[in-house]
Amino acid sequence: MKNILVPVGSTENGINNLKYAVNFATMSGATVYLINIYKVYSKAGGMTKVTQVAMEDHQAQLDEVLSRVDTQGVEVIAKPIKGDPYEGIARISKQLNIDLIIVSPQSVDIKSEVYLGSITGKLVKQTDIPMLIVPRDYLFRKAENILLAVKRTSFEKQNVLDPLETILKLFSAKLHVLKVKTPDALDEDEGMDLQLKNMMTSYKETENATIYQGVLEHFQSHHPDILCVLRRKRGFFKKLFEKNAVLKKDFYTSKPLLVLCGQQ
Repeated sequence: MKNILVPVGSTENGINNLKYAVNFATMSGATVYLINIYKVYSKAGGMTKVTQVAMEDHQAQLDEVLSRVDTQGVEVIAKPIKGDPYEGIARISKQLNIDLIIVSPQSVDIKSEVYLGSITGKLVKQTDIPMLIVPRDYLFRKAENILLAVKRTSFEKQNVLDPLETILKLFSAKLHVLKVKTPDALDEDEGMDLQLKNMMTSYKETENATIYQGVLEHFQSHHPDILCVLRRKRGFFKKLFEKNAVLKKDFYTSKPLLVLCGQQ
């Protein structure tokens, strides 16, 4: 993971996520790209100046975030990006060959009943790039245990686990696999992905109504530092992200959440 993107919504969340990204980059040797998104106004009616002011305000926000974080020698490139939040992040991610996006559950508005805000939720739903969702005020620590919660142990997308394997090696962490059998799961023997088999330290099967219920039941026994899930075309997380915002009653974790795209 050589290119990490940190989109900034609120200044405080931006500071927290940049600190996390810098600590991550000190271990991986990555470059960190710090961005925020500003709206471009029509040139008609003298609105060009409004766009210029918006860009300057967003640059000032990035400068403030940078001034409050010890970058520890990590290369951090900060730049405001024009466009809407999702389109801007998608465009810059492609241009910079981003390997990992580090975001907050809620980028701007903080609502107690919401886990993922609409912007983060839309990114999770539509991007193919691995995303690490870092809780507000969460301090970076070297992960020792990672819990991967899945419905299936074979994957249609090749190399889907590569980002997870990179993080495991980076932290010298242990991978605990929790397979949650839900009522809609096929009962056939699907086999296990060879890469997954070689990566994991422990394996457990459980039967629950949803993956989230399985995670809740077994979370404490694993004491994970990171929770990892796969977003597929079908299933719990596809349904979960049908609406961009995700309520805490439907899904929540107090640990960083690594979301991988498990579909072609």
